Amino acid sequence: MEFFPIFLKLRQQRCLVVGGGEVALRKTRLLLAAGASLRVVAPELAPELADLAESGELEYVSGRYSPALLDGLRLVVAATDDAEVNRAVAADAEARGILVNVVDDAEASRYISPAIIDRSPLMVAVASGGSVPVLARSIRARLESLIPAGYGRLARFGASFRDAVKARFPDVDARRRFWETVLEGPLADAVMNGDEAAARAEMEARIAAGGADRAGAVYLVGAGPGNPDLLTFRALRLMQQADVVLYDKLVAPELLELVRRDAERIYVGKARANHALPQDDINQLLVELARQGKRVLRLKGGDPFTFGRGGEEIATLAESGVAFEVVPGITSASGAAAYAGIPLTHRDYAQSVTFVTGHKQDGTIDLDWQALTRPQQTVVVYMGVSTAAELCQAFVDNGRGAATPAAAVEWATTERQRTVCGTLATLPGLMASHGIASPALIIVGEVVELADKLAWYRRSENSAVTIQED
Repeated sequence: MEFFPIFLKLRQQRCLVVGGGEVALRKTRLLLAAGASLRVVAPELAPELADLAESGELEYVSGRYSPALLDGLRLVVAATDDAEVNRAVAADAEARGILVNVVDDAEASRYISPAIIDRSPLMVAVASGGSVPVLARSIRARLESLIPAGYGRLARFGASFRDAVKARFPDVDARRRFWETVLEGPLADAVMNGDEAAARAEMEARIAAGGADRAGAVYLVGAGPGNPDLLTFRALRLMQQADVVLYDKLVAPELLELVRRDAERIYVGKARANHALPQDDINQLLVELARQGKRVLRLKGGDPFTFGRGGEEIATLAESGVAFEVVPGITSASGAAAYAGIPLTHRDYAQSVTFVTGHKQDGTIDLDWQALTRPQQTVVVYMGVSTAAELCQAFVDNGRGAATPAAAVEWATTERQRTVCGTLATLPGLMASHGIASPALIIVGEVVELADKLAWYRRSENSAVTIQED
């Protein structure tokens, strides 16, 4: 190793930053966050550094660097724009055995500052040996998405039980197994979500019971409209932690590639009049799997509470006493409209938007047509492909003009996306001739006129095709 990674305790330790510009400011923020007793020397200070000095958060020495400023220090940062001054600071610090960092000069530095993920007291540092700092920052950005802010709270929670766990489980292996069950699962989720009182009661019961089997839980996760980049951080973490995943037809194959490799996968897809597994059976399966102590991921396209039957599923879980969490996702209407270049609202075209489902559970269409045919409104129809002709005719029969713009967006946000634009009179025929199939949404309203001008999503010659009516 070129550099030995350590973490320094700098609280109330005397440190010096040489320089008063923006680079010095970045280093100053880090040292103050670590509790250092900080002095900054420079002929003049950047405005924010001057504010920190004025508020008493640091001591400002106006003037140029001199070796006498190093007396009694723990750590020094050379952050001027003069390489000779920086090297002189480094040589003087080395002679006194003081840790020194020269910004952007790893060769002259005794230590380097890594890219930091701060989940105090949990800290993660990433360094490239000073050779490619941008790479370290890029890796940090990836890790940020995998380490939620609540991990700091979880670390503090665990620390408060450390002695009690050690006393209850003197065997090292037993203690490790106990912590593994605690730090992943409903108890840890409760801590990170802020319900520490319930987590504390559960932790005390688990310690008293000697580490009973892990309790299961169900996570209803919105997978978004299809593009993996549109997943929430929380969704991605749970996908990589799940023991078993229940997914349906609306979940894009690319998303399943992000699920933990050894997780059991159960397809419970539903299409009109063709249910792989009836809804009641899905509800009960979720309960049974959780009672086996598994972390169960119910992965749903779009958002679980927007035509996703999430409410039905968690009602059964609540009645059965199974722990659950709902993770919202970008609903398909938002994703499809954005990637097709169709604003759902626009002050010149539509002042409201309404989401409806294309058919009831028995396959019939029963909508409030008076409300849906009002002017200056956008209507998005979920699950309307199979009834597109009846839907479009119903809009016309209830007062929307046959020339009202309408579009269908298939496989929205993915490389297979196709958008067919026409009118209420022509859209069903266009969908049929171009083979538009589920998953697809229908958008009705004057905002569809903007699709030709605002469509922006083009990943390749064959992707994100927009088909306009001749």
